[in-house]
Amino acid sequence: MNRTLKACVGATLGVAGCTFATLGNAQSSITLYGVVDVGINYSSNTQTGVSARGAPKGASQVYMADGLAGGKMGSRWGLRGSEDLGDGTHAVFALENGFSINNGAFAQGGAEFGRQAWVGLENDRFGTVLLGRQYEFTTEYVGVLSSVTSFAGEFGTHPGNVDGLLNIRRVNNALKYQSPDFHGLSFGAIYGVGGQAGSLSQDSVLGAGIRYAVSGVSVGASYLDARNPNISIFGINPSAGGVTTNNIGSVGSATSVQTAPIISGFASARTMDEVALAGAYTIGAERVGVVFTRTAFNDLGDAGSGPNPLHLQGSVHINNAEANYLHRFTPAVSVGAAYDYQWTSDVGGSDGARYQQVSLGVDYALSKRTDVYALAAWQHASGTNSLGQPAVAQIGVLSPSATDHQVALTVGIAHRF
Repeated sequence: MNRTLKACVGATLGVAGCTFATLGNAQSSITLYGVVDVGINYSSNTQTGVSARGAPKGASQVYMADGLAGGKMGSRWGLRGSEDLGDGTHAVFALENGFSINNGAFAQGGAEFGRQAWVGLENDRFGTVLLGRQYEFTTEYVGVLSSVTSFAGEFGTHPGNVDGLLNIRRVNNALKYQSPDFHGLSFGAIYGVGGQAGSLSQDSVLGAGIRYAVSGVSVGASYLDARNPNISIFGINPSAGGVTTNNIGSVGSATSVQTAPIISGFASARTMDEVALAGAYTIGAERVGVVFTRTAFNDLGDAGSGPNPLHLQGSVHINNAEANYLHRFTPAVSVGAAYDYQWTSDVGGSDGARYQQVSLGVDYALSKRTDVYALAAWQHASGTNSLGQPAVAQIGVLSPSATDHQVALTVGIAHRF
């Protein structure tokens, strides 16, 4: 095929992404794009370790963080490509790398293209089939209607990101179908192949989603079923271990903080299933939205899934209910607020845990590609967490608090290219 490379003019014209077009019998293009996002953060009562009696120790903290760890968007760069095969069909691919702007290191546990890596076929009439590492539909159909994507970023994440609305949950070895848009309605399904000899279901992931958007009304729903979630959902990065390792989190030590105390005690679940629903209504400069999710860790105590130091049995359900509001004062200035209530069912003889969270976000667009922003969140915890300890606050995936409350603030800048 005869091809000619056109000059990249996207950056000069102020358009996010730089597209290279190739011409010949069929037309194809490759787009280079990315985000650089960093902020100065403050968090109260941040854990510094665990005492000999197992009680968390903590202190206030001021630090610089990439957007993924306390801002609006994680820093990334990627390539997207499309080749016209004729008759409305295109070959498509995406390779997307996540990195920390603080030190340039790879994110996603050191994966080179840890955010996305897929290839497939797209047809105008029949939809799209993709293969590779991809997002599931809780992120794509429900998360986009939550405060996480709308204005609050990391600080809008439900406590511990138990429902995956923060876009860090991906599926490896995935086959995914997405329908065309039928007058605002679209749907899809995803299957992550477990790849275990002798078992078709072990470590596999199955999901589906549907969404509808028309005349200011947007709704989305998703379902996810993950077998051995300690491996299939939480153990997908190169840094993860096997079934003897808790890939969800840890109990901490005298010199290391706890991680994910809200759910790390549930690593031995045989399955994890989740239902998520969201809706938003936009009229003029106002937008209101609601989100409900229910995440269940089932059949705790499965030796083939992960460690179970508390010898938990049965199932546990974690529910979230969020209401959010966004107002655009001008095309460049927006302010949003959200309230989330999360509650966990009884497990292991405990009364479960409850979390209340308020999130705020202010954004000022300096241009179409550059924003400055300020975020704030407050959270209060009560009850008993997954580690059998008094629940401590944890805003998003920040280091958890040493107490039952936590405040987090950040001021940052994000640039898209």
